Amino acid sequence: MKGDFFKGIKQWEFEAQGRKGMLPVFYYDNSSMSAIYTAKTSEARKLLPLKEMNPVEFLPGRCLVAFTAFEYRKTDIDPYNEFSIAFLISYNRAQIPGLTALKGLLANTFSAYVWQLPVTTEIARIGGVELFGYPKFLAGIKFNQGKEWRECELSEGNRKILNFRGKVLPGSPAKVTRYVTYSVLDRIPLAANIYTNPLEFKQSISGDDAAVELGDHQIAETLKQIGLSKKPLVYQFSPLTEVILFGGRNLIDH
Repeated sequence: MKGDFFKGIKQWEFEAQGRKGMLPVFYYDNSSMSAIYTAKTSEARKLLPLKEMNPVEFLPGRCLVAFTAFEYRKTDIDPYNEFSIAFLISYNRAQIPGLTALKGLLANTFSAYVWQLPVTTEIARIGGVELFGYPKFLAGIKFNQGKEWRECELSEGNRKILNFRGKVLPGSPAKVTRYVTYSVLDRIPLAANIYTNPLEFKQSISGDDAAVELGDHQIAETLKQIGLSKKPLVYQFSPLTEVILFGGRNLIDH
């Protein structure tokens, strides 16, 4: 049953390698937890594919990188899990340390380049790669939740990428947030809108409420080189969220 959040939005059917889906993609019942760290801007910039992508800085020389674990329980393309590692960016315009991030916070709008986006199902992988140019690959993404903590284990094969641990926090409804993701498909930059409607949400600025532990996978080794802060600046816990992922589009149509 579609909620009010999804009303008035036209969907189109698409097919990728024999699998059918809908665009925009509706995610009806989901949970997520996210932690935002700082990293060395000079090192993070090396991971961005286009010079027009300017890392958004918290302080001069220290940019922002977000780790987000998603559990999609009911969607238009069946249930799956996903893990995003993304750099907040300002596309083709200068950013001002601290102020650009604050402006996004006040407007509930954030722009990011998704550097890694592992998923647990083939339809989620192929749709993201062929339609958006997202860097998706199949991985193990397992959640474990106790009374006080929720953990996500991310791995590929027998190689551990990372463990993400976040505190279970009591929440309440929050404002709809818009994320603009930038990606590259066939060497052409694309942008896509993602709207999230947090039905239960809590944000914490305590660095002790979340932790990311890196493993021995190549992705983890790369992350070790960008000088991540020891603790996150912000942690967000949302056990119930509705999401709409719109199709990728050329930047001239942005």
